[in-house]
Amino acid sequence: MCACSSLASLSVDGREDGVRQLSQTLQSFLKLGEPVQQIQLVKKAGSLLEVLSEEQSDGALLEACLHTLVLVYTSLQAKNPLRRSVLLSSALGSVPAWLQEQTVNCLSACLSDCLSHSALDKHPHFVDTITTCLDGFPVGELLQFLHEGLTEYLNQNRYRAGRHIAQAQLMQSCLAVVKTSMLVVQRCQENISAALQAKQDHCKLEDTLSSLMNCYIHILTDEDFIQAVQSTAGMAVVLLIRSVMGYGDEVVCCLLQSSAQGLDSAPHWLKQKCEGLCNSGRPPGVSLYLCHGALAMLSWKRALPGPQWEKLLLLVPNTLLDLDVSIKESSTAMVVARVLTLWSGAALDCLQGAEQHCPPSLQQSLNGRSRLQQHLLEHIYTHWEHPLDGVRHQTHSLFRNLLLVHQHTIPSTSDPTKDPYITELTQSLLGLEWHMRGKYGSLGCLVELYGAEHLLKLRPQLPSCLLGLMGDQTLAPYASDLLERLFVSHKAQLASEAGAAGKTEDWIECWHKTWVTPLLQVLCNARLDQTTYILDYFLPKLLRCSPQSLAHMVQALQGPPLCSTSPSGSRGALGALMTCLRAARAQGVVPSSEEGLWGGLVPLSLLQQALVYKHDQVRMDALGLVCESHRSTEVLTSEEMDLIRYFLLPNLNSQSPGVRQQTVSLLKKLLCRVKDSTQLLQKRLIQERDQEQSNRDQHTLHLYRVFLHWLCVRLLEVLLPGASFSKCLMSLHLLCLLGQFFTFSSGPNVFALGEVVSSAHAQNVLYCVSSNFLEVKQLAATLLQQLPSSVVGLQVPERMCAVLQAALDLSTSTKPFDSVTAAHLLSLLLHQPDLRQALQHCAQEQGLNFQPPSAPPQASEALILEYNTLAVVQFLLSCLQSEVSRAESSLLQAAASHPLYGRAHCITAVLQHLNTVSLTQTKQWRNLVSELIAVCYRMSDVVSPVVQSSSPEGLIPMDTDSETSPDLQRILREIQPRDTNDFFTSVKLLGNNPKSGSNVIFSMYVTLLVPGGEGYRVTAQMVLVCCWRSMKEVAMLLGQLCQSLPLHYISDNAHAHTGLITEEQVEGVGLYFRHQLLQSRHRGAFELAYVGFVRLTDRLCRSGSRVLQQLPACWLTEVLEEVKSSDPSSKLCATRRSAGIPFYIQALLSSEPKSSSCSLLKMTMRELIALSMPSADRNTDSSTVPQVHALNILRALYRDTRLGENIIPFVSDGMQAAVLGFTSSVWAVRNSSTLLFSTLITRIFGVKKGKDEHSKKNRMTGREFFTRFPALYPFLLYQLEEAAATVESDSGQVKLHPSLFLLLLVLSRLYPSPMDGSSSPLGLAPFRPFIIRCGRSAVYRTREMAARALVPFVLVTQVPSTVYSLLQELPPEPGPNIQHNHIHGTLLQVCSHTLELQFVLSHQASECFFSCFHSPLNANSCVVTRGAFLDVLVCLCGSKIVMCLSGSEVGELRQKVLPILMTSELVTPDISSTSLGPGSTQFLLSLARVALSASVEIPEHWESPQLTTQLLQCLLWCPQYEVRELAVEAILRRVQEEEEEKKKRPHWMDENTLSNLTSLALHETHPPCLAKVLQVLCVLGSNGELPWRDCSKVLSQEEALLPLLTLAQNSVYSTLLQRASAVSCLAKWGVLVCSCCSEEQPVDVKLTATKVLVNCTGTLLASPHMPLGLPTTLSLWKSLFTLLQDEDQDVRDSASDFISKVPADLLSTEVERVSVCPPVALDSGVGLLCQLLELWGQVPTGVLTLTEWLLGEENCSNELATNMNENDFLFEKGDLNLWAEPVQWLRLLHRHLCSLILKFKQAQPPRPPQPDQVHHIDTLLSQARDRSLRSQQALDSLPALPQFSCTMEHARLTLVNQRATLALDVLERLK
Repeated sequence: MCACSSLASLSVDGREDGVRQLSQTLQSFLKLGEPVQQIQLVKKAGSLLEVLSEEQSDGALLEACLHTLVLVYTSLQAKNPLRRSVLLSSALGSVPAWLQEQTVNCLSACLSDCLSHSALDKHPHFVDTITTCLDGFPVGELLQFLHEGLTEYLNQNRYRAGRHIAQAQLMQSCLAVVKTSMLVVQRCQENISAALQAKQDHCKLEDTLSSLMNCYIHILTDEDFIQAVQSTAGMAVVLLIRSVMGYGDEVVCCLLQSSAQGLDSAPHWLKQKCEGLCNSGRPPGVSLYLCHGALAMLSWKRALPGPQWEKLLLLVPNTLLDLDVSIKESSTAMVVARVLTLWSGAALDCLQGAEQHCPPSLQQSLNGRSRLQQHLLEHIYTHWEHPLDGVRHQTHSLFRNLLLVHQHTIPSTSDPTKDPYITELTQSLLGLEWHMRGKYGSLGCLVELYGAEHLLKLRPQLPSCLLGLMGDQTLAPYASDLLERLFVSHKAQLASEAGAAGKTEDWIECWHKTWVTPLLQVLCNARLDQTTYILDYFLPKLLRCSPQSLAHMVQALQGPPLCSTSPSGSRGALGALMTCLRAARAQGVVPSSEEGLWGGLVPLSLLQQALVYKHDQVRMDALGLVCESHRSTEVLTSEEMDLIRYFLLPNLNSQSPGVRQQTVSLLKKLLCRVKDSTQLLQKRLIQERDQEQSNRDQHTLHLYRVFLHWLCVRLLEVLLPGASFSKCLMSLHLLCLLGQFFTFSSGPNVFALGEVVSSAHAQNVLYCVSSNFLEVKQLAATLLQQLPSSVVGLQVPERMCAVLQAALDLSTSTKPFDSVTAAHLLSLLLHQPDLRQALQHCAQEQGLNFQPPSAPPQASEALILEYNTLAVVQFLLSCLQSEVSRAESSLLQAAASHPLYGRAHCITAVLQHLNTVSLTQTKQWRNLVSELIAVCYRMSDVVSPVVQSSSPEGLIPMDTDSETSPDLQRILREIQPRDTNDFFTSVKLLGNNPKSGSNVIFSMYVTLLVPGGEGYRVTAQMVLVCCWRSMKEVAMLLGQLCQSLPLHYISDNAHAHTGLITEEQVEGVGLYFRHQLLQSRHRGAFELAYVGFVRLTDRLCRSGSRVLQQLPACWLTEVLEEVKSSDPSSKLCATRRSAGIPFYIQALLSSEPKSSSCSLLKMTMRELIALSMPSADRNTDSSTVPQVHALNILRALYRDTRLGENIIPFVSDGMQAAVLGFTSSVWAVRNSSTLLFSTLITRIFGVKKGKDEHSKKNRMTGREFFTRFPALYPFLLYQLEEAAATVESDSGQVKLHPSLFLLLLVLSRLYPSPMDGSSSPLGLAPFRPFIIRCGRSAVYRTREMAARALVPFVLVTQVPSTVYSLLQELPPEPGPNIQHNHIHGTLLQVCSHTLELQFVLSHQASECFFSCFHSPLNANSCVVTRGAFLDVLVCLCGSKIVMCLSGSEVGELRQKVLPILMTSELVTPDISSTSLGPGSTQFLLSLARVALSASVEIPEHWESPQLTTQLLQCLLWCPQYEVRELAVEAILRRVQEEEEEKKKRPHWMDENTLSNLTSLALHETHPPCLAKVLQVLCVLGSNGELPWRDCSKVLSQEEALLPLLTLAQNSVYSTLLQRASAVSCLAKWGVLVCSCCSEEQPVDVKLTATKVLVNCTGTLLASPHMPLGLPTTLSLWKSLFTLLQDEDQDVRDSASDFISKVPADLLSTEVERVSVCPPVALDSGVGLLCQLLELWGQVPTGVLTLTEWLLGEENCSNELATNMNENDFLFEKGDLNLWAEPVQWLRLLHRHLCSLILKFKQAQPPRPPQPDQVHHIDTLLSQARDRSLRSQQALDSLPALPQFSCTMEHARLTLVNQRATLALDVLERLK
């Protein structure tokens, strides 16, 4: 817009009227630049226009005003708010009626002028302008303009390949033009029809429409266009046809059928275009988009679209279903699903809105039993498990619409029980397995349309079944949605029925019984992990539906049935109560606490128990009940604050990340409530006139202040040296939240949290930066920036210099995590104004010539940050340059003293704090960037020889000027990069040099002397870590520079963009990454180079530079050519997995936008798949190099989640390449094929979701599998046929097909579809005979796989006939030509079906089984087939059989089995197992399973009690330990079941069996078997003493237990007897228990010891008689306290159960006998021990013993010794126990000891101590003083800030000093 000409045209004389006021307003508008003022002036102009009268008008001036407004409107961009103001307020909204025509003409003329003279880059703007105002323009001119723009876009698309951003913008422009053209055609249909019917201007409009149709067809048939544009073009084609022909349904039918017949009714030009579109070679997507267009553009409701509408309506779904089988892309599947749903809605509209009665033929075609509906149901069953959420959602909508369509075809039937189709459909869905996610939505549709009672009548246990599925995270959302639909519908139905019957109260009890009672049972009894998602998904919905049910829940949970003992691992009634109350509180059902009852429902004491309960989730639910609220402004009560105080400290040290996350989240909600309610209270105080209410609000604010101060102080106090990682993490998280919500200011703030933060607190937070855990470092650094600067003290020059020097020292540490600490310290210092002076001071001390840039006075914070960052980077860069120079001469010296990676990491971290957009010192930054890139290249050159070595681990490159022999030079030559691919052809060994005189012996380290005389111990690990971490930091730094710095380039329109990094530098960095990725051999190096390269490629695609945008495509083409031509002499790195080559290609492809056409991905996949397929000319090691590379690259691409569903179309080809690769004779090809196959299995079936390898969660139906990957159906069938043909060989030789195992593995992951009974071209029946044939293989594993693979290929209805046919293949009698492999495979297949589907075994099959009974056993010498037959017998006669046969048949079978069992090798051991041959152990195990079924599991069904004892004796004394172990496991399982059910001892456990068990305990040599025997005896001995026998000899308790105790002491695997009755054994037993509680013991041993200590708490530890004596008793208590601080959570939780075993008279009133968390149990335990010392009268002696615990038993010299070899342990992180906190334990013990001493002094009269006690006290005092003095001296000798420079040493010395100080305090009190 020309402002000058507009101003000139608006100039007026001095008269004042409406037009002149308007003109002056517009003049002022043009002169202003402020948008808000401009909008106000435009609104003023609109109001002036509105009141303008025709008499006041000045023609020329008014025309100028309108022209100005039009120019403003047309020149502004679409999102400019001024444009909307001009359009709505002035041009159209305010123009009076008499002026509207003139305004439209003015706008039309202006736009016409723009259209005729606009450049291409202005087209999108004018297209958008046209869209907003279409009226008044000539149709032909508009369409001509749109056609020209669209044609130009189509031409440009050919030249934008590889420029993804430009191509995406072009696609959006095309989409806008097509949509606008459709809008024009829709708005001007009458004009178009009139123009076409009239002869005027006929040819021009026809030509324009014809040209537009050409463009639409071009878009439809060009697969480079994205689907959104193609789909819109399909709608445009149908719209144009309808606009030209009126209806157009006949033409659309012809287009869908690809038939030119029927186009005669169309105009000639339209017929020509449609004939071209009917071409048989068109892409399959054309039909899809035309279907979409027909459904979207034709009206299907009320007014039917044309004479052939019924044909078109039925043609669309058939066309879509045909496409559904052939499509590969998931995005296309999404479109098909959406269009099918759209069709179902159109069909429903036709049935609902037809004015006349719907034709019967159409009703029959759309009925539920019609063929079309069956095909649509097949589509639903196939796609309801699709990985795309959108496809699953559309499938659900389609199913619902089909039910509605079926309802409208039979409107007279509303009862589902009278509709057989609905009944059968419901039964079929309920019969499917629950892991199918689509089942839930389909059942929900049935509930919505037919009510819940319909399903509940068919499946009464449906609520309990669905609640049992809530433990699975993947199924919980679906199950909860279905449950919600069910109980809401059920409630409505019950209420309606009760209202109709006049009973308005009884129905709610029925509803509670159906829905609430099963919920409470699951909450109380199920494991915690199974009930987690009930709170998240189900319970809130139930309470929203029925809030009054909460009272029923609380009453039931406090009643006797549910309050009984719950299984271990469950939350119990208390946990269930907290869960229900929490959900109710979050929904606003429970009010605040009052009068000691939470919401009037439960006492606060119950809440306190829950807050420290043992189970994590119970504590979290209780905390959620306190913290969560329906309103964020709800005021916290004093009771809630007290509960938080009670909860906080015991729960800070949680080892579970999930619990920590929940705790922080809930306390965040609490703090948010405090903040929001504070604002409400403050606002109310200002407005409040009631003094009493004002006083209450003031008191609440005071309580808030006290509570927040307490919270802040407690969180800061726990950040002590030695605090656990979890406690530090939780405290820092909460402190950061406090700073975020309230700030740590000490000013006139309502809470003033800064007042309670001391300097010591801030220093402890600062020292947390030295933690070995990255999260703690980050949170501590964040918190330090929130704390008051006065307490942090970094602005003090001395403090700043000390921290800065520590950071600089740490940046050169040889420990990798020290560099992270240095980076955080430097980041903290960046905001200090005096940092540059401190840097200069450090440089002077180091003798560096460094002059930092000086900032101007009164600089802003942003400017200070920039100057500080510039100074720090310059200083670090200067240091790094000098260190690189030293490394270039001596890499060993650099690795030992100044590793390079620390400085580079600090530079990267410092740059991340910089806002690169608003930098002022651009010249210095550009020079700095150039130097940084240069030093990165130098660093890479130094360390590349190591990371690019063929074997980099452990090799040390020696110095060139070293005094060593030339052999070391040979090492240096060995580690140089080898640019060959001899990995495939030969193996190089580092042999002896024949010219040297002696061999080289490699040591673990080399001692290096530098010129200064300082010695370094250089290990191979240090060198390697230095090198690969340097490569990592180079990659990170280069990636950071390329990603964050502004780019300097010239755009397409010659506009220069100034930046800090140039195109040449970015391209150079890309070439560097290419070199590293394609030649590095160290995985750490190229994986991290990949991270930096991903940052670079992301920047390339988003940059505005044409050159950089085209680089990824160029690089990709080059590397693919290199891969194709690679051979052993290629420079590409060739390792087993192709090293970094897959990473390189993966980074290039992942940068391609997902919304684009993915042309690079498609091109790459085509090339790689062609290379990966076997070929006749690739059969040697050297010629298969490209194939190996291609397989490895494909594996990486299939694993890349960023490629998403775009990779799915190539899965079939990848699977074929993997399977065929197994046939190669080259090992490298087979290896890569194995890796690729494994990746594809994961990609197809999902990540393994459980321990079960064959879980149906990782399987899919055969129909779904072959529908998604149709190319695999003929391929797998052919390959299986080929493999099955090689299974049997007449020559007797084993022929193992290479791909057979893979084929069976894939097929075993399929299972039958619900629709597999129908005819389908993708049925599984053709695979069945080949799988059965594979069961004859000579390979045992293949026969097993064939048996497993056969199960999914046999439908449930076909199992009896299949089992019968398999049994008939068994030979009726022995013969010389019998193949035992065939027999064994057949029996395995029978057994697999019997295990899966026992209930369908027919009587005919059982008769066949009886007829074959004697052949495999009586006259068979093969123990493998005999064992398989016995396994089938176990399935038929075992305990898990559902009685499919009659009782007499099973009994007859068992009676036939018994004689064979009694005459078998198990009972008659004269035949040794070795004489039976291979498989004898498995055979004996099979016999043992039959014997255990008859003797232990179900002896009552075998009706032979006289044989039970004999069978058990044979099992327990069998020579094979496997049989003994199986027998003892079965006995243990059975006796544990009997104990849980509180039944008496089973009758088969007679004296002889018990004698056999006790004898076995004394003589068993196999440790696992012995452990299980002892566990059986523990269970049996829990109710009384065991009668011990050794064969016939009767033993006393002492004789029996002493050998066991001796054995346990000498065994690493100890299972302790928990009942030791012999008094003489107790002392030895106590020593054994204590030895099993130490930290280094295995977890299972500690768990057993924990169980022992818990069970004997009441009888030994807390007994008033102290049967073990004081020393042993205190040792056991100490062991219990050790277990309570164990790192393993299970051990701690198990040990905390001792509280429930303590006698009630010893517990204080505030401690209940409930399970508590370990910290509370530890505190209570120490207090209980002090109480027991008083009870025993052993206070002085006990206090001295506990003081020894306090002082510690470790050797002082070991504690105070410095670690001289610290550099040898690069990754040392301190003690293994990350949960225990020694300082907190010492303070706890000290607190209880001081309390005990005070109570003892008050209770006892003063009397002189005994001499031995005085001597003991003096000895301890001497030791404590000595340790205190020596530890303090050692602490004083440490360097400045030892928390950073020698963290571990400082922590050890601090702990020793703390021990000595606390012990001295106790001894002084005692003295």
